[in-house]
Amino acid sequence: MSSTVLPRISIVTPSYNQGAYLDETIRSVLDQGYPNLEYLVLDGGSTDNSVDIIRRHEDRIDYWVSEPDGGQYDAISRGLQRSTGEIMAWINSDDKYMPWAFSTIADIFVRFPEIEWLTSAHPTHWNVKGQVIRCGYREGYSREAFRRGANLPGCGWYAPAWIQQESTFWRRSLWERAGGYVDSSFRFAGDFDLWARFFEHAELCVVSSALGGFRKHSLQKTAIHQEKYLTEAKRILRRYHGNIYGPWESKLRYYANRIIGTRNVASLPVQFRYLLSRLRILYSVKRCVWFDDSWKVVTHYII
Repeated sequence: MSSTVLPRISIVTPSYNQGAYLDETIRSVLDQGYPNLEYLVLDGGSTDNSVDIIRRHEDRIDYWVSEPDGGQYDAISRGLQRSTGEIMAWINSDDKYMPWAFSTIADIFVRFPEIEWLTSAHPTHWNVKGQVIRCGYREGYSREAFRRGANLPGCGWYAPAWIQQESTFWRRSLWERAGGYVDSSFRFAGDFDLWARFFEHAELCVVSSALGGFRKHSLQKTAIHQEKYLTEAKRILRRYHGNIYGPWESKLRYYANRIIGTRNVASLPVQFRYLLSRLRILYSVKRCVWFDDSWKVVTHYII
């Protein structure tokens, strides 16, 4: 694809005292070789070596600042509001992208104008050394399942997967329809609130490629404050038409997944799939898969 038709991708990195990982994060953005990139780094006034690291790359960074801010989501929101790209995302200063991420998502967004936001079917984890230690699998994500708590593990009901923020990209048009901000009143679950607002306007599509990863280390905010994240996220679900599964529904979905297996759902008789859908056990989802010599959008199912 010619660089003259590649959409502009805007990436924001919020940072505060993450000098141990920041260089890797920045290089995972800049070393993609993507010719129409806008990169913004908003540092919250770090006291470690973060500013030195940013300055090392400043000739390839479109905008950066190091000053006190209102927290992570305040920095992200201000950065995204300042950005100009047609495709948008953020990557935190201890996480990383895969080297092919931008070319993949640009190709898909150009080919399929109906896709408004996109994430990976293979959520990935890095360790402190930057090595991949886990590459998961998810058939897809559904608006209705999201509203019932299917993407909020750890709350006592059947919830198979998070939506991995590090692998999620969206169109500016969707961002604007969803209000054009990340809600900084949430200290922990601002990403979950943004997903809830996106689902008000569009279904989420997955691509069968790893795009980015979440670094696991002892000082990460989500590890230290997981219960606070879940408390905020449950409040967000209630705000956006949430109807969390009851205990019996949750058990039914759990055992249905154990017996059938999500990967086997497509082989079930159409009538059985229809019944499971009516019982709110089965949901159809959209996947972008590589078939022969190009990307194709196909329908799959999740339990």
